[in-house]
Formats: sequence, structure tokens, C-alpha cells
Amino acid sequence: MKKPRDLDAELQALQQRAKALKGRRVTQFGELVIATGADHLSIEELAGALVAAAKADASTREAWRRAGAGFFQGQSRTGGSVGRNGQGRPADGGGAPPA
Repeated sequence: MKKPRDLDAELQALQQRAKALKGRRVTQFGELVIATGADHLSIEELAGALVAAAKADASTREAWRRAGAGFFQGQSRTGGSVGRNGQGRPADGGGAPPA
């Protein structure tokens, strides 16, 4: 005869895992903000940019996706900065490209 499953213990383990994953996600978002140099923005500016991004059309989001992929290609696999100063900005001091 099979041993009955302890559903309460399984549920508790799943809840703990979900909490840990949510915490990890929040930490990663914070690390992304810092790595991109967006930590110098006020919370209102950052929220406004995210709202605009959420409402952007598909072609704009695709352009942003390509730029983001390029950003991550400049990062090492361990997540360290490559060619960037300690603030997540390009080491050459360059900001946004000229218009």
C-alpha cells in the first residue's frame, strides 16, 4: 500500500518556493535598474518611463528589445560589468547617442 501524500507539507513547500522566487525577481529588477544606470532617476521618472513602455506599440517595443539585447551582450555571463564604470554607465563617459 502506498504511503499517503502530505498535501499540507507539499503546499507549504510550494508557497515557500513561490515566496523565494518573488523575492529573487524583485532583487533582479533592482539590479537591472542599477546596471542600466536608471538608479539616478527619481521614482516618479522611473515609474513614468515604465508606464510609457507598457503602453508602447509593438515596433517601439521591438526597437527597445534590440537595444536591451545589445546591452546584455556587453555583460559577462556572471553579470559583471564589461566596459562599464561602477555606476553601470559606459566607461568612456558617454551617455545617450547623439540625435
